Amino acid sequence: MAFARKVWKLLVAIKDGLALLFLILFFLAIYAALTSRPNIGQVQNGALLLKLDGAIVEEPSISDPIEQLVSRRAPTGEYRARDVVRALRLAAKDDRIKAVVFDLSRFTGAGFVHLHDIGQAMDEVRAAKKPILTYATLYADDGMLIAAHSSEVWVNPLGGALVLGPGGNQLFYGGLLERLKITAHVFRVGTYKSAVEPYIRNDMSPESRDAAQALYGALWENWKADVAKARPKANLALVGSDPVGWVRASGGDVAKAALAAGLVDKLGNEVEFGQRVAQVVGQNKLDPGPGHFAHTTLKTWLAANKPQRPGKAIGVVTIAGEIVDGDAGPGTAGGERIAKLLDEAQQKDFAALVVRVDSPGGTITGAEQIRAAIDRYKAKKIPIVVSMANLAASGGYWVSTPAQRIFAEPGTITGSIGVFAVIPSFERALSEWGVSADGVKTTPLSGQPDPIGGLSADVSAMLQANVESNYGRFIGLVGAARRKTPEQVDAIGQGRVWDGGTARQNGLVDEFGGLDEALAYAAKSAKLTEWHAVYLGDTPDQWASLLQRLGGQDDDSAPPAEARDFAAVLAQRQLGLVGHALAGAERLVGTRGVQAYCLECPAPGARQPVKGDLTLLARAAQMLELK
Repeated sequence: MAFARKVWKLLVAIKDGLALLFLILFFLAIYAALTSRPNIGQVQNGALLLKLDGAIVEEPSISDPIEQLVSRRAPTGEYRARDVVRALRLAAKDDRIKAVVFDLSRFTGAGFVHLHDIGQAMDEVRAAKKPILTYATLYADDGMLIAAHSSEVWVNPLGGALVLGPGGNQLFYGGLLERLKITAHVFRVGTYKSAVEPYIRNDMSPESRDAAQALYGALWENWKADVAKARPKANLALVGSDPVGWVRASGGDVAKAALAAGLVDKLGNEVEFGQRVAQVVGQNKLDPGPGHFAHTTLKTWLAANKPQRPGKAIGVVTIAGEIVDGDAGPGTAGGERIAKLLDEAQQKDFAALVVRVDSPGGTITGAEQIRAAIDRYKAKKIPIVVSMANLAASGGYWVSTPAQRIFAEPGTITGSIGVFAVIPSFERALSEWGVSADGVKTTPLSGQPDPIGGLSADVSAMLQANVESNYGRFIGLVGAARRKTPEQVDAIGQGRVWDGGTARQNGLVDEFGGLDEALAYAAKSAKLTEWHAVYLGDTPDQWASLLQRLGGQDDDSAPPAEARDFAAVLAQRQLGLVGHALAGAERLVGTRGVQAYCLECPAPGARQPVKGDLTLLARAAQMLELK
């Protein structure tokens, strides 16, 4: 027995030792991740490397740590637009940076306004006599807009350039819902409020088609003008009017076609491109190898150049993504979260407040919660200025109404002043299976709204009246802000979406300009000679940063590359269409209440994973099983 006890104690000691060893290794792994390259502030003389493995956005979202840990792949990267712009402007003035290099091999997109701002910053770099070299396997519209401002544009011989232009088909579920005998009860105000049309039609209404043609036509002209100004030799007329003839003239070789049209300058693989950069900025002495060159990554460069904070503070609140109720975000504009940020910052004694909007709208209640919080700053008698990025439509315009001045760009999508609600009912589908509804009612509203038995006439009338009341409030807010009568606002409202240029003409926007111009105007209105911007909620999440590093998401290590050739990009866009369909189905069956949302507003950047994709697929399967 004594021997057995000794063996048992030995086994327990081994077990405890192994547990302690694994615990030590775990914390060592965390320490290694936190202290891994790039070392903060270690700037190399050479190139500023902007390796954009993902999308450029107004406000990066925070990945769910549990999902990120159990996922088999790293999340898609997101890069804050103003960080890229600031990095470029700093590079133009710093002698340590000899050139700027864009690696767009895994770039998934950005909005036109962000790309325009980045293009202007790139022009400042070139004006400082510093070259910009850009590489990609395949350029799409947004990547081409960055490449156009480069000194040298390289493309992989197996890739090319794909100019698609804005617009495309939307999905309409009217026929599907009729086949499934599902009734979509629609309540709306606005001739052009087309967000409900997919649920009641099989095609676009003439009014929506006219509005979309005007909007996308303006965006297309803005894109062509930007590219043509930066790259006059590009034959955009041929590329846009006869893409088949353009490619066939080069024997079907898309890369050679891009070279012939002046969209790119050089054909070469990644190693050959790196060798060319090394000729300009020098070899990477820390990591010599084929195609390696001396460089500093975006993260290191920004960390080594902390913003200065002279003078008084101007607060900046970001409203990015769909507006929802609750504390969602960043990357989604949770009304409760943003209102709390604003209220907690009341004690910071801001000299002015700039509201940066990049949102297609969402719930009215969420938008009103944000608007009311901004209005509380207005009561402090400080300047309130709105800066519109890619989108500021529907609820995105609702939250803009407290401003004394609204800045936008010609490529901004705004307006869409209108509201709607959609409630599905399944009485016809269930009746096919012998299911009916009956009961005792004490009032005309008992049991309503009834998604099984259908909506009563009383409830339908009340819902429509409520939507009309909310529309009246909307145009009242706009009228008071823009010094217009309700009739004048209604004439430019009706749910119609406008490009920034037209919005300025009809009085929805005051002045062209970006965030810098809005901040400068706010400072001038507050009579400041020295000032700095304080971005609310802009404190980095250390645990999120750790998970990103453990997942291999930093500037020098990227997730496994997805194919980016001609066919792969088209397939990816098709996948995005499926995601759009799932999102539309979620919007139909979801409980979002009355909304001010812009359907026409394109989502910039990569196709974001639709939350609850599996749930939506299960719902769709269940609906199909009903027939």
